[in-house]
Amino acid sequence: MAIPGFVKIVDVGPRDGLQNEKAQIATHDKVALIDMLSAAGLPAIKATAFVSPKWVPQMSDHAEVMGSIKRREGVSYPVLVPNLKGYESAAAAGVEEIAVFAAASESFSKKNINCSIDASLDRFRPVVEAAKSDGVAVRGYISCALGCPYEGEVDPLASARIARQLIEMGCYEVCLADTIGTGTPGGARRLVETTREFVPISNLAAHFHDTYGQALANILAVLELGISVIDSAVAGLGGCPYAKGATGNVATEDVLYMLNGLGIETGIDIELLLEAGWFISDVLGRAPSSRVSTAIRNKRAA
Repeated sequence: MAIPGFVKIVDVGPRDGLQNEKAQIATHDKVALIDMLSAAGLPAIKATAFVSPKWVPQMSDHAEVMGSIKRREGVSYPVLVPNLKGYESAAAAGVEEIAVFAAASESFSKKNINCSIDASLDRFRPVVEAAKSDGVAVRGYISCALGCPYEGEVDPLASARIARQLIEMGCYEVCLADTIGTGTPGGARRLVETTREFVPISNLAAHFHDTYGQALANILAVLELGISVIDSAVAGLGGCPYAKGATGNVATEDVLYMLNGLGIETGIDIELLLEAGWFISDVLGRAPSSRVSTAIRNKRAA
């Protein structure tokens, strides 16, 4: 077992988590959530997305969010950009890190961003070039790295080859995403074992949804292979509008509880993290999806 001594958690709740909410969430609540996550010690918080308000109205206040958060030294606030226009808007808002995404499935790529995988990569090349020229860091994502809602199980080689292209393009890291949460530890292990033949393990991260209850097991499986960067979402927020039935990202509280139990350092204060999860859950009017959060809240209430 090669479990790392320190794991970097990237909380994607403010973007991936909130984008699916049908009711518009007040900008000040989004800002408060990000600031609470910063205070809890999260080293990276996916803050928003510079996408068209027509397609994702929940993210229409992206510039206001980035202009209102309290940026802490040592904390990164990556934002999603789909194209060069989105990057230009993000750059004007003073972002220091962006995320671009491709899919491992042709069907998902066409449904999600209305183009083939190769076309999507071509679309991102000028974005990455502009970002590098501006000194802005770029993180790559591969959606449906383990399973696709249209094609079923995905060949790990498809993700591995795209990961290599994203690194060659200029991404400092590629995050392998189980977008619909159908992956199992065996599949997650095969994915990483295959991809590390194309990209160094130090340049890989993992992003699991918990649709089938496998996320923590999947994380443990990839930790044992040396993955040391994990995406998660406070309170288990999230889903995917193009993957019907896909539930939220694995909860940051649950990941942190497991990592603490393994003696892995993260720099995150679990009490402050719990408060952030309870805050946004109260804003949304529902209980957190995190099992750890629910257990601790129920225990304290009793």
